[in-house]
Amino acid sequence: MAEQSGKGRGVRLRRRGRVASKSGDKSVVVVVERRVRHPLYGKTVRHTRKYHVHDAGNEARVGDRVTIVECRPVSKLKRWRLLKVDAAAAGTMGATGQ
Repeated sequence: MAEQSGKGRGVRLRRRGRVASKSGDKSVVVVVERRVRHPLYGKTVRHTRKYHVHDAGNEARVGDRVTIVECRPVSKLKRWRLLKVDAAAAGTMGATGQ
């Protein structure tokens, strides 16, 4: 009887987005964009949202496509953690910048 709404306990939300900035050690800001149709006018509208994400391994770079998952609060703003890097940004393969 506990699963009446279809969303059970322990089911964590996942989002896919792009790393917008590296905001310190083990932290990134991920921009998630979704497209919805306006209910009255029918035009497709873009909605963007920024999430502060915990990146424990410092593996994400600016421009990477990533998957994030919600978690317990890690700090004042961080309630999401990095699950995986889906695609690296173009031109970030060289760490030395040569």
